[in-house]
Amino acid sequence: MKLLKLMTLPLIILATAPALMAQGTQVAFGALQQDKSLPVEVTADNLSVDQATGTAVFTGNVVVGQGEMRLSAKRVLVVYREETDGIESMEATGDVLLVSGPDAAESEKANYNIDDGTIVMTGNVLLTQGPSALTADRMTVQLESGTAQMSGSVKTILQTGDN
Repeated sequence: MKLLKLMTLPLIILATAPALMAQGTQVAFGALQQDKSLPVEVTADNLSVDQATGTAVFTGNVVVGQGEMRLSAKRVLVVYREETDGIESMEATGDVLLVSGPDAAESEKANYNIDDGTIVMTGNVLLTQGPSALTADRMTVQLESGTAQMSGSVKTILQTGDN
């Protein structure tokens, strides 16, 4: 269920637009709640592993998949946990695209913290949900709840249906 349906709430949003721009706004993201315990699959043209630092760098047509979620970028740095097996975090840079269900977000950079199930997208963030779009400086996605918080110069164009 969408927390904010831009098409059906234009008057409420217009009345609160100054507060949205100043403080950010929360929106639904993705069709389903994401299960962060699912395995992460990464495909790319190139891979460079550094055993000393516990990192791997994927470059060229990088696609990361976990359940229904897909993230693509030019470069993804994977940081492995020191004490246990598994991935601690990922940093995607360059034409980042995050898709979950019908929703898609673009940015310059994204950091995915596996343990707390958050993805922070920064740099010219564009979120599209059907015919609606929002832009912001930053978007923090909470995968378990399927919500996102947008902040910093939040802007949207509302469709009134009177075209």
